[in-house]
Amino acid sequence: MIDSIAVSRALAELGGASSFSCDTSDELNEDWYASVVWQGAGSKPTLDALKTKMDELQADFDSKEYQRNRKEQYPDIGDQLDALYHAGVFSEDMAAKLKAVKDANPKP
Repeated sequence: MIDSIAVSRALAELGGASSFSCDTSDELNEDWYASVVWQGAGSKPTLDALKTKMDELQADFDSKEYQRNRKEQYPDIGDQLDALYHAGVFSEDMAAKLKAVKDANPKP
């Protein structure tokens, strides 16, 4: 779900605000829109423009769910690199550097 940071980003992109404040409601409605205090050179975007931008951000967020799921499920990057090292995938130079680190810091 899109959060207040995304709302802030959408407001800034649409209106070029230097700063603004608003209620922390989850629903973009007339009451929420009335609570937005706009400060900056740009003009306050309309509620419809904001809703359209939020829909775009939500669609982008939703389309990347697989990335968030994968990130949580992948092994730690250090474990991935260690597996590549043990599989002999690295160049001789890189393998020598890694071996030097391992030799200088042996497992207990």
